[in-house]
Amino acid sequence: MDKQRVEESVRLGTVEQAAIVLLSMGEERAASVLRCLSRDELLAVTQVMSGLSGIKVGTVHEAIALFFDNYREQSGVHGASRTFLQRSLDSALGPDIAHSVLNSIYGDSIRPKMARLQWVSPRWLSQRIMTEHVCMQALFLAFLPPALASEVLAALPAEHRDGVLMNLARMSDVDRDLLIELNEVVDSCMQDLGMQGTSVEGVKQAAEIINRLPGDRAQLIEQMRAADPEVAAEIEVSMYDFFVLSRQSEATVMQIFEAVPIERWAIALKGAEPGIQQAIMKAMPRRQVQSLEDSMRRSGPVPMSRIEEARREIMAEVKSLADAGDIELRLFDEEVVA
Repeated sequence: MDKQRVEESVRLGTVEQAAIVLLSMGEERAASVLRCLSRDELLAVTQVMSGLSGIKVGTVHEAIALFFDNYREQSGVHGASRTFLQRSLDSALGPDIAHSVLNSIYGDSIRPKMARLQWVSPRWLSQRIMTEHVCMQALFLAFLPPALASEVLAALPAEHRDGVLMNLARMSDVDRDLLIELNEVVDSCMQDLGMQGTSVEGVKQAAEIINRLPGDRAQLIEQMRAADPEVAAEIEVSMYDFFVLSRQSEATVMQIFEAVPIERWAIALKGAEPGIQQAIMKAMPRRQVQSLEDSMRRSGPVPMSRIEEARREIMAEVKSLADAGDIELRLFDEEVVA
């Protein structure tokens, strides 16, 4: 892979590259790929796909070329399919032992059902298992992705959580009868999915409304803070979302950039949407762009938690500059008249 392509991939980020390749595939093939992604991966890439615009032909060519470069580097030997292994193990060990071995490789048959529950509200799931005995609650959580399991547990009554966790920690082999019972609980959840209500991003919507209000927004936030400090803090964070940077003038972006160490920018811009990267780099002198790109390459792969922390620190600085009147911050898209 040549140096120019590596630099292009750094500018785009892996999620943006994936989004471009998927959009280039056509709907049917892209759908086949999306079905293989986890919930978080699917949400991340589709959000970028929906927001891509004005991508140059050269950038698309680079993303696709990088995809095939990476593809050619992979081994030409693929793992055996489950059907192949099923037939081979049936012949070697007999159907019963083969079934047990395959379950240990691919996971129990209930896992695909549980995977579909990752799209369900954690609070709704907690309500569904609230009346089950503690051992069943623990088993239910054991088959969920850890992030979702944590949210479901948090929605259970506080006095029950330690008991559920203790039962979960003590689990190893699961009795067949208990698995059958779990299967019935999951089937019940699947049947009642249509009873779910819709979800509303109340904090985000409130932040968008406040950003558009004339007058003293800070005073309004303080009044809300007096009523509910936690909700007010969440609204304030949403008002100063990292994507806000893509809406600013070049002069404002440059002021913000100079107020933050370049190493922090190198972390915060990892995997950022193209609009943000373009807004930052467009406002910078070429020498600083090169320095930023070098710093991003040197930082290598970075955990998402560290990226989010860097973005929060930058937005805290942005808020401080705006509160002091040092910058005029545009919090939402609006028409600009010359």
